[in-house]
Amino acid sequence: MRVDKFLKVSRILKRRSLAAEAAKGGRIKINGVAAKPSREVKVGDLITVGFNSGSVSFKIKAIKETVRKEEAETLYEIVEE
Repeated sequence: MRVDKFLKVSRILKRRSLAAEAAKGGRIKINGVAAKPSREVKVGDLITVGFNSGSVSFKIKAIKETVRKEEAETLYEIVEE
């Protein structure tokens, strides 16, 4: 799955276009390497998303095409904020 779609499905970022802009701006890193929006992610990848107020790192636990709002947090595990 593409990183921009994963961020939207997991509800880390609200919209896919916002996730794509963040990736183009270099604020998303996968396993320590800057990622483009089309970069594929897999279970076990460590993703860091930079925000204005800091950053959050999380590890992917599962990948699903669609999830309900209540299940979104089961897709990842926060490593550090």
